[in-house]
Amino acid sequence: MKLEIAERIVVAGVSLAGLRTIEALRDAGHQGEIIALSGETEMPYDRPPLSKKFLRGEWGEDRLSLRRSGFEDLDVDWRLGSTALALDPAAREVQLGNGERLAYGGLVLATGSRPRALPGAPSLDGVHMLRSLADARALRAELLPGARLVVIGAGFIGMEVAASAREIGLEVTVLEALPSALLRGLGTELGSWVSNHFISRGVQVRCGVGVKSLLGESRIRGVELSDGTQVDADVVVVGIGVSPVCDWLEGSGLAIRDGVVCDARGGTNLPDVVAVGDVARWYNPAYGEALRYEHWTSAVEQSGVAAKRLLHGEAETPPLSQVPYVWTDLFDLRLAMVGELKGSDQMCVGQGSLDEDRFLALFGREGRLCGAVALRRPRPLNACRALIEEGVGLDEAVAAHL
Repeated sequence: MKLEIAERIVVAGVSLAGLRTIEALRDAGHQGEIIALSGETEMPYDRPPLSKKFLRGEWGEDRLSLRRSGFEDLDVDWRLGSTALALDPAAREVQLGNGERLAYGGLVLATGSRPRALPGAPSLDGVHMLRSLADARALRAELLPGARLVVIGAGFIGMEVAASAREIGLEVTVLEALPSALLRGLGTELGSWVSNHFISRGVQVRCGVGVKSLLGESRIRGVELSDGTQVDADVVVVGIGVSPVCDWLEGSGLAIRDGVVCDARGGTNLPDVVAVGDVARWYNPAYGEALRYEHWTSAVEQSGVAAKRLLHGEAETPPLSQVPYVWTDLFDLRLAMVGELKGSDQMCVGQGSLDEDRFLALFGREGRLCGAVALRRPRPLNACRALIEEGVGLDEAVAAHL
C-alpha cells in the first residue's frame, strides 16, 4: 500500500531519527502535511555533544542544532511540548496530551528512549540523569572544579560524563556492578584497558560493586555500596542504560518487544506505521534477528529506508542490512566500533597493540567476524564493516592483515 501524495504524515518524536525521516520524506517528493510532535520545547538538536563538548562548556547551545541552515524549508507543523499519549489505529489517530486527536495518513514512531532510574532511590537534589538538553543544562551548572562526582554505571554515557567532569577539574568516582567498565560495549579486556586509562587520569573506577542506596535528606551527600562502604558525593549521575519510549503504544495492537517490532524496512504490523531510531527493533538480515540500536549512524540509515517504505510500499523498498557503527570520545581516546560484540567468543588484536594506544581489535562469534573496535585505525575499521556484512570468517579477516 502506498500513501497518496497529499496525505498527512505525523512524526512522533523529532530527535535525530525523526528529523532525518522528515528530511527523507521531503527529498522523496512528499508534498502533504507533516506534523512533528515533541515532548521537548527545543527544535531538534544533536545529543552526542551533550556529554562531552557541551558539558565541558566548550560548545554553546547554538552549536547543537541538527540543521545549521534552519528548518523553514521543510514546511513542517512543529508541535513542540506536545506529547503523544495513545495510538488508535482503527481511527488512524494519535491522541495528544492536550486531548486533541490527530488524524494521520502515515505515522512515524521516533519517540526514542529514556534513561533508567535507579530502583528505589529517593528524589534528591544533585542527582542527575543525562538524556536531554534540559538534563545537560542542569548537570553542567553543578559540575564545579573540586566538587565530588559519583557516576553510577560505566557504560558509554557514564564514562563520557566521567571523562568530561575530570577534565573540568572534579574528583570523579565511577561505580559499576559488572566486572569491568564498558563490558557490554567493548568486552572484558578492552573494558579493563579503558578503566586503566581512566585511573591514570585520576578517576577512581570501582567495578563489581553494586549500589545499595543514595544518602542525603534533601540533597545528595554520598552513595552506600553493597559491600557496606560509602563514597562521598556532591553530585551523582545515574547512567544505567535506557528504555525505549513505547509505553504510550500499549493497547494499540502494535507488536512491542523491548521496542517496536519492525521488518527490515521499518514497517510494523500496523498499516502505514513505521518506526525508526532507539524505539525501533528492526529485523536485520545481516544477523538474522530483530535488533534495537541506540546509535547515531543507525538512526540516520533507518530514516531513509522507512521514509521510502511509508511512501512507496514494501515491494519498492529494499531491506536494510545494518552493520552498526558507533563511536565515543573518552579523554584523548576516540574509540570506534562496528558490528555486534554481544555473544562474541574470540578477540584478537589485528593491528597495533593496546600498549601503543593505536590498534584494531577483531571479535568473532562461532568462527565468523562479528565486530571490531579501533583506536586511530579508521580505514581498516571501515573495511571490517564491509567484511562483517559479507559474513567472512575471523581467520580470513586476520589473514587480510586486519
